[in-house]
Amino acid sequence: MKILAIDIETSPILASVWSIWQQNVGLSQIHEATEMLCFVAKWVGEPGIEFHAGRYAPGGDSPAMVQRAHELLDQADAVLSYNGRRFDVPHLNREFIEAGLTPPSPFRHIDLLETCRKRFKWPSNKLAYVTKVLGLQGKIETTFDLWKGCLDGDPASWRKMERYNRRDVTQLEALYRRLLPWIQSPPNAGLDPANEGLLVCPSCGSERLVKRGYAQTSVSLFQQYRCSNCGRYSRSGKRDVGVDLRAVAE
Repeated sequence: MKILAIDIETSPILASVWSIWQQNVGLSQIHEATEMLCFVAKWVGEPGIEFHAGRYAPGGDSPAMVQRAHELLDQADAVLSYNGRRFDVPHLNREFIEAGLTPPSPFRHIDLLETCRKRFKWPSNKLAYVTKVLGLQGKIETTFDLWKGCLDGDPASWRKMERYNRRDVTQLEALYRRLLPWIQSPPNAGLDPANEGLLVCPSCGSERLVKRGYAQTSVSLFQQYRCSNCGRYSRSGKRDVGVDLRAVAE
């Protein structure tokens, strides 16, 4: 199972406005639409990290950046993101179609922001807060001046942007490992060809499963397991025909 952790950074829309308060910006006021500035990608569980930047960076190449992003998504069985379903992937799709590319091959999307919103009640679901409260390294602090420096092609700003972007992806992978037993429908590790014939945790692929009672439907019982590696509960795919429903009910 190839899971691609990805995070993109985009440029602001540049427009002429009459005021700084409650503005409706018309299309004729836009000078430059938003575009992908750069992205970082990492295969979960593997050491390498890729950083690619577009035309605003010294030596940047926007077409090559977009092409590489398309190649990576095309190879992925699943994509890991934070708010990627509403932000990163739609922006990437815009870049792809404007570049004349067809959609990458279908992939599962693991958006950790959705897990945080559904499973926990924190005062903020921002990545900076969630990683901090869980004791992870956290994000690098920035201001809008960093984006302005990058638009100006400032080498120092671009070095910081790369560090900032890389940190987001390493924190994304670390957060994924913490949230793994809480994710509602992660890619099933049991379907990995390497685990064929093995009883493994569907989340992390560990064989360290301990029997923990039964999962019950209205007509059947299934053996329930708890993973000693990540803590996720799962159940057997086969009905346990040797169990007396009346005895369990008592």
